[in-house]
Amino acid sequence: MKPIWIVDDDASIRWVLEKALARESLETRSFANARDALTAFETDTPQVLVSDIRMPGESGIDLLQAVKARHPGLPVIIITAFSDLDSAVASFQGGAFDYLAKPFDIDKAVALIRRALEESLREASVEAAPAETPEILGHAPAMQEVFRAIGRLSQSNVTVLITGESGTGKELVARALHKHSPRAQQPFIALNTAAIPKDLLESELFGHERGAFTGAQAMRRGRFEQAENGTLFLDEIGDMPFDLQTRLLRVLSDGHFYRVGGHQPVKANVRVIAATHQNLEQRVRDGLFREDLYHRLNVIRLRLPSLRERSEDIPILARHFLVQSARQLGVEPKRLSEPAMRFLSGLELPGNVRQLENLCNWITVMAPGQTVEVKDLPRDLTQGSPAPSTLQDAGLPGMPAPAAAGAPAPIRVQAAPEGWIGLLELQAAGMLSAGQMDVMDILGRQFESALIKTALKHTHGRKNDAAMRLGIGRNTITRKIVELGIDGARDE
Repeated sequence: MKPIWIVDDDASIRWVLEKALARESLETRSFANARDALTAFETDTPQVLVSDIRMPGESGIDLLQAVKARHPGLPVIIITAFSDLDSAVASFQGGAFDYLAKPFDIDKAVALIRRALEESLREASVEAAPAETPEILGHAPAMQEVFRAIGRLSQSNVTVLITGESGTGKELVARALHKHSPRAQQPFIALNTAAIPKDLLESELFGHERGAFTGAQAMRRGRFEQAENGTLFLDEIGDMPFDLQTRLLRVLSDGHFYRVGGHQPVKANVRVIAATHQNLEQRVRDGLFREDLYHRLNVIRLRLPSLRERSEDIPILARHFLVQSARQLGVEPKRLSEPAMRFLSGLELPGNVRQLENLCNWITVMAPGQTVEVKDLPRDLTQGSPAPSTLQDAGLPGMPAPAAAGAPAPIRVQAAPEGWIGLLELQAAGMLSAGQMDVMDILGRQFESALIKTALKHTHGRKNDAAMRLGIGRNTITRKIVELGIDGARDE
């Protein structure tokens, strides 16, 4: 094991730490300034670096930045007599393992250095990650069955129906099926049929001709045309309106369709992959889903296991999501201690993999320190209380709920740390990391819908007054109300 380096211009601090660590049988090496430590880095490296923040010449923050540029995995503990917020923020933004204010309790300082040491040794024992992360992670037998099915279907164009609870990764499997199919070089187009208002879904799927309806000022290609020669993924197919099911059945049967307002058939060479969290057989019995369409879609069925059925995969998934979240935010990945990982693996997460990803996003932003203990996890989890619906699909506080019906209750956080702009950035980051397509369109529609609904509520439904207060034209708000499927508007 390498020694622990101590960098401090105060000889008494160096002496106290040296003696305390020697009693723990830990070897040390001390430096009176950052420049000497940086020179030593040219030929050697420590197991842990402990540095004062304010020293003559280069500061502890300068040393931290230089060290992290060369050795990003090295734990660095910053100590200072200036226990102010700016120092703490600068330390953590620079990638410090933790922050210790002088005067400090020597036993607590040693305990913190021990934690950093354990983390450093654990990091050194982990093999380097593969250059390319697999699109789907899982060692559990239930997931191996899914992988085998994807392999068997790799050279097929057959229609596939993916079932499973919300958050189990149905779109990831659809993308994997496309990636390993003969259509891999062609478009993969995804559409959540539950997220599009009923009046607009037909146009989204099949496109429309110019003048087909108010606001259709130009011909628009639908998702079927966009996916030509490729794959069209229809998520939440169980929520598709009954009349549109008939049109979809005709495309699957005949291989062509008509744009809204069109009279010329358009050929469709598209592989359809559908997904749902609902029981389609029950919806057929209830008269809510066409039986003939069900049989057309249910050629090959892949059932994704819930996270409860593959709890042994939680550690590798959690580590992956923590690294992914840290990369998006430009910070060092946080790590779950062994007790925290065991605690997490024993939870029943109703939101499945998506909820676990949300939790890892929360940990990256909110948990103190680089090693996360059980006490650092959200209180709703550690106290066993049900999680209220204040954190949405991206796992972030305060965002409007874009989730489809049946989405699980997510995790609560107490406050929005960076305002709504910061939350919007994290929402977008979460969607992009999950492989979501059309992020700009989805978030833009949610933003516009929220503004218009709020303005209409403020003006008691008077759309002209709402348009004036929003600073947009009367025709614009009329068109948006139709496009977004907003109810409750009236003319003056």
